[in-house]
Amino acid sequence: MTVPESSAALDLRGGRCLLVGEVAQAHDGSLGLAHAFIDAIAAAGADAVKFQTHLAAAESTPAEPWRVAFSRQDASRYDYWRRMEFSPEEWSGLRRHADDRGLFFLSSPFSLEAVELLRRVGVAAWKVPSGELENHALLDGLAADPLPVLLSTGMSGQAQVDAAVARVRAHGRPLAILQCTTAYPCPPEQVGLNLLDLFRERYGCAVGLSDHSGTIFPGLAAAALGAEVVEVHVTMSREMFGPDVSSSVTTTELRQLAEGLRFLERARAHPVDKDTAAQALQPLRELFTKSIVARVDLAAGTVLAPEHLALKKPGRGLPPARWTDMLGRRLVRSLRADEPLQADDVVVQS
Repeated sequence: MTVPESSAALDLRGGRCLLVGEVAQAHDGSLGLAHAFIDAIAAAGADAVKFQTHLAAAESTPAEPWRVAFSRQDASRYDYWRRMEFSPEEWSGLRRHADDRGLFFLSSPFSLEAVELLRRVGVAAWKVPSGELENHALLDGLAADPLPVLLSTGMSGQAQVDAAVARVRAHGRPLAILQCTTAYPCPPEQVGLNLLDLFRERYGCAVGLSDHSGTIFPGLAAAALGAEVVEVHVTMSREMFGPDVSSSVTTTELRQLAEGLRFLERARAHPVDKDTAAQALQPLRELFTKSIVARVDLAAGTVLAPEHLALKKPGRGLPPARWTDMLGRRLVRSLRADEPLQADDVVVQS
């Protein structure tokens, strides 16, 4: 089925770190709140908004246990997933809203039925959640579309990641591997920034970080290391209800993260040559550096000793590095106090 044009595929090699604001279940089943998240994530400067598409009957059973027993209104995890469902028309409305706000629209499918629903709605890429990396039927189903695939690796060892990468690559799809640690919130010791370089070298593709730390720090570090994708959970406030609030950044923090990512992109795109930079800063060098000057009035013929000289701003005369070289030399002209010493003011004492 053709993906709607308004959900054009994102470019994983476009030179811009893709910042994804993950709503997940933060909308708590409220369509209005889901739309409010789109506006907030767009206003913060993110590039994409991501949801999760859960269809209870397709992915769960009444026996599914709670990860965190947080809900006061759902008798079971299955009931919770049912309450999180939106209709196809509601999903299409969310996608159109994202389009209108200039955001790529993403949603992680948790069943083949969810894949089919999102295929009709239109997504900019397929995001494979950590728990589905070994779901070969789902991988084959979504990789049938000519869309990029983002693989989140939070619950898999290296062998499982290798197998999932090979399966997606068999379909020839653009690929990004996202380091992820399934901990809510994720402590610094488990973020795994070292894996970005490992994944890039191992798979030769775009890499990224799906972060659950609840801070902006890992995302900024990943961008500094050249990640093509940074994904963070988002909450309107730390006082909101939901299981992911502790592992989310606020919309204010999301704006800070977006500004930081763009700053770091510009910095990485403009490598600095120290010699060229020093030449450009020559006027400032004269202001901030010092020169060798006469400490007191000195008569011609004076053999220079440390008590005759001082180091003072501006740096328009002989630099401090010439201090030792000047000692023991004889002045060929008189100098006033604070007058800079020049190379031709002295000769070697015979």
